[in-house]
Amino acid sequence: MVSNNVSNAPNIGSLFRIADAFGVEKLILCGEHIPMGRKMKKTSRSTEKAVNFELAESALKIVEDLKNENYQIIALEITQTSTPVHKFKFSKEQPIALVIGDENFGVSDAILKQSDATIHIDMFGQNSSMNVVQATNIVLYEMTKQIG
Repeated sequence: MVSNNVSNAPNIGSLFRIADAFGVEKLILCGEHIPMGRKMKKTSRSTEKAVNFELAESALKIVEDLKNENYQIIALEITQTSTPVHKFKFSKEQPIALVIGDENFGVSDAILKQSDATIHIDMFGQNSSMNVVQATNIVLYEMTKQIG
């Protein structure tokens, strides 16, 4: 899983918890200012000690490297052409890198262009988006339901 500038400490702590819960192979936190302090640790409940993770400045570089390693790049973002997560078929044949975006701006356009697929969660209320951690939970649940 690759985070594209997720920078809220409680969100990062929660990403560690769900990465642990869903058996994510590696959490790659990308951005210039990734808070790894007390607030993050309070939310992570020590899962940062159990989850394989990496800090990197450029999410685009990480995505390009993963693409070169034959990962399928799937971005979680609402776009004109994104597919609802419940209709998307996750591949068991190729490793998957799920890219999640910045709390305010989502996944960058440069990464969306590099992605093999873009998925979204159907929304039925007045709000057009949900918290990045909530959305990631839903996608990881659907992914593990499909591919085990």
